[in-house]
Amino acid sequence: MRLIGMMDSPYVRRVAVSLKFMGLPFTHEPISVFRDWDRFAAITPAVKAPTLVIDDATALTDSCLILECLQRLVRPDRWWLAPPDPGVHARAQRVIGLALAACEKSVQIVYEMNLRPVEKRHQPWIDRARGQLLWAYRLHESECAVGKDWLFGARPLPADITATVAWAFTQHVLANVVETGEHPALCSLSKPAEALPEFLSAPLQ
Repeated sequence: MRLIGMMDSPYVRRVAVSLKFMGLPFTHEPISVFRDWDRFAAITPAVKAPTLVIDDATALTDSCLILECLQRLVRPDRWWLAPPDPGVHARAQRVIGLALAACEKSVQIVYEMNLRPVEKRHQPWIDRARGQLLWAYRLHESECAVGKDWLFGARPLPADITATVAWAFTQHVLANVVETGEHPALCSLSKPAEALPEFLSAPLQ
């Protein structure tokens, strides 16, 4: 399998770290949707990161759909996509959803501030995205304040991975907006996670 995209994308990194935890071999091709448009378009005209090219040359996009597909390739004792209890599963999905919402709003703010010309920036839109980002992390913090190493078991599961990847990305690009002092639970979750081999082998770049 080939994972296409840059590790500075939280969605690409989410898939890379998950592949490591699943024990599925893959090669990473750091092709940028900005700098390497033609190379990316030759793989998939959609030019969307992450793209995962599986063994039969099928190109999959969207981190959630990629992980759903990969779940079918591993043993249940190696990887659980979500806890089996319906109530716990719903909470895990809530954590993942909040983390992905935080990623989305972080990306929107970064694009608005870094890609759009200053004279064309729309401050009400920036303020709205910033408010959504802060609320996503407030809710996320309350969900992660559980007082144990991992959220739903004895080892990291998709909720832990997605929460950690989202937090690292936002701190990388918007540390001045989302302060660590207001999110001790997320800091406590992400610090030991980032020290694991699966995360270290897919560094945020």
